[in-house]
Amino acid sequence: MQAKTTEKIKILRVVTSSISFKLIDGQAQFMQQQGYQVITASGGPFPKDGIPQLNGVRFVPQPHLVRPISIREDLLALRDMIRLIRKERPDIIHSHTPKAGLMGMLAGWLCHVPIRIHTVAGLPLLVHSGFKRKILNLVERITYRCATSVYPNSHKLRDTIISLKLASPDKLRVIGDGSSNGINVQHFCKELLAEELVDPIRKQLGGSFTFIFVGRIVRDKGICELVEAFTRLQQEHPDARLLLVGNFEQELDPLPEEVYHTIQSHPAIYCAGWQDDVRPWFAAADALAFPSYREGFPNVVLQAGAMELPCVVSDINGCNEIIIEGENGLIIPPYDAAALYQAMKRMIEDKALYMHCQQNARPLIASRYKQEDVWQATLEMYRSLTGNDK
Repeated sequence: MQAKTTEKIKILRVVTSSISFKLIDGQAQFMQQQGYQVITASGGPFPKDGIPQLNGVRFVPQPHLVRPISIREDLLALRDMIRLIRKERPDIIHSHTPKAGLMGMLAGWLCHVPIRIHTVAGLPLLVHSGFKRKILNLVERITYRCATSVYPNSHKLRDTIISLKLASPDKLRVIGDGSSNGINVQHFCKELLAEELVDPIRKQLGGSFTFIFVGRIVRDKGICELVEAFTRLQQEHPDARLLLVGNFEQELDPLPEEVYHTIQSHPAIYCAGWQDDVRPWFAAADALAFPSYREGFPNVVLQAGAMELPCVVSDINGCNEIIIEGENGLIIPPYDAAALYQAMKRMIEDKALYMHCQQNARPLIASRYKQEDVWQATLEMYRSLTGNDK
């Protein structure tokens, strides 16, 4: 691509659901401050007051862009994306999330957008098999083939993509140490929270040691294993608590009825639902339990670490790069409730281990994943790709 002045370069950022703009919160505004023209697009929901993460950035709704596979909706979403690209004529289209990646990269290729970037923040295909696995494999291959550059948000995710032969290694790059957006360590800082925000949560929970989980309350996040491990642990440590922060998605990834019932009925399990600000909930907890089956580079683990929480995580992409065994947390095999139970038990009973991980938690995050460093690296990536690298 011939070099342009920054002011003439137009970037179209696309995600599937508007909620996913939380994954790149503040990044679009930063790019505008650097002189780029930034347009954003996504499927719903479409809040009446606008999308808070896009304050000051132009947004174009894409009502047919939905997460579930739907031939009709997907064809309409592709049509809308092509229309948007033809109208706006972006120099760069940059997509996140699988469905937005497919539609964005395919439409960008059809419309000859010169720079087509897709950020991979996880591979749903890893937890599927059979016909659905084949479909998801095909989706990823089409997306990567249509992209000019593919940016996995962790080094081990890049290795996974290569091992599955989804894309050629020379098309794959990782920004910095990983992550799509880094972590705002000034915002996620325990010391800045007023005690009156945290103390009521602690009193409501009771107990002496609280494990927190933040995310979608679905099977894919290891909730079945978490409930099994915690109920076993709580028999030995009656003062232990489990705090679940997030929404159930029974229509998309339903929990087994017995697990759902246990969550709703167990006196030591507390469901906080969706929270716009998770910091008080982190501050009220003692450790993060995050036994997810698959991730790209989980913001939850970054946030928990920045809030001084040791983390128990699965040995999966992203998690096993953020967490260093025995330094800022513990790593357990995915799908393994027994190993999860043992790790949670160690967090409660091994005081020296807990204190060591707690003391290291924030410094290890701040030294590797500061948000401003990730933004600057992304800016340099744009400059390099457009030939405007000064």
